[in-house]
Amino acid sequence: MHLREPVDTQNLSARERILLTAHELFYREGIRATGIDRVIAASDVTKVTFYRHFPSKNDLILAFLEYRHQRWMAWFTDALQRKGKGLKALVPALAEWFGAEDFRGCAFINSVGELGRTLPEVVVISRRHKQDMVAVIAALLPPSKQRDRDAQAIALAVDGAIIRAQFDQAPDAALQVLKRILKSLRASATQRASAVKNTTH
Repeated sequence: MHLREPVDTQNLSARERILLTAHELFYREGIRATGIDRVIAASDVTKVTFYRHFPSKNDLILAFLEYRHQRWMAWFTDALQRKGKGLKALVPALAEWFGAEDFRGCAFINSVGELGRTLPEVVVISRRHKQDMVAVIAALLPPSKQRDRDAQAIALAVDGAIIRAQFDQAPDAALQVLKRILKSLRASATQRASAVKNTTH
């Protein structure tokens, strides 16, 4: 599974065509920069059809974010399974995404930056997306009292790597820094486990 896969739009409903078109344009060019008329033309639908499915641009924005959330989480969990076991799979999975031709950073971070103050629902959806990402990362870690806290720290480091990769010409630097952070966290976890083991003897 990949974030961008060829889709036969001829067999899609008008709503699906509009949503897929908005997904591509909003992510690639930005939400504010993409007008409704552009989406309508690229979707090959009439204005009447568009507004029947999405009464306003805000409705389309929220639908885009929900769709992006489902699509990205499906890719993320699949990539982690393909790249290895446990936390070691995280950097190779992100490398796959960062190296994609259409990589433009995190759609949710970008959207909050554009619309967070004017469309609060964007923040709500984005916060839920990040919480779900933390949960997936937590599942990569061994059970411990610190697992949720460690997963939140790793997720924050991942967000930093995404932003760094977005403006660097190559994602290697961001991935290398993330590797060092993960190595440090693993070392801390090992020390904690060793300390607990010693106190029980």
